[in-house]
Amino acid sequence: MSTWGKNNPDQYLKKNWTLKEAKGKLETFCAYQERCAWEVRRKLFDKGIQGLHAENLVEEMFKDGFLNEERFARSFARGKFRLKKWGRNRITRELKLREISPGQIQEGLSEIDPDEYFDTLLTQTEKKWEKTKEKDLYKKRNLVIQYLVGKGFEQDLIQEALESIQPQ
Repeated sequence: MSTWGKNNPDQYLKKNWTLKEAKGKLETFCAYQERCAWEVRRKLFDKGIQGLHAENLVEEMFKDGFLNEERFARSFARGKFRLKKWGRNRITRELKLREISPGQIQEGLSEIDPDEYFDTLLTQTEKKWEKTKEKDLYKKRNLVIQYLVGKGFEQDLIQEALESIQPQ
């Protein structure tokens, strides 16, 4: 482990932003990847800007087109499904955590193709089934179900996927 932090205590002091530099930094922050208002508020809080000043900056980001909750929800759902192989339940939970409205969550979930979704679930089921070393089939089945529920897939689809790879 490095001792750099012990020798340089200033490393841990976070530099707060001034209101002037905050707008430019936020534009860069939002241009890098899609963000939601919750993430921007959190970033502002970390940098020492709160209350009315933070809300004004967030409002400016919306006006200038750097923030768009629907665009964020669509991008988030697409990315988490394709890259992390998350199911709809997990994506919904994460979007709710970020204070995205239910209507926008539905818009985001509409980005996921149902056929691609089930194919992904089947692939994930097969991979987990092969990796699980449990001898008892009942326990093995439950371990696979637990894993897939944790990934956010729906219980009925999980049962369907398991039956298609392992007929009873």
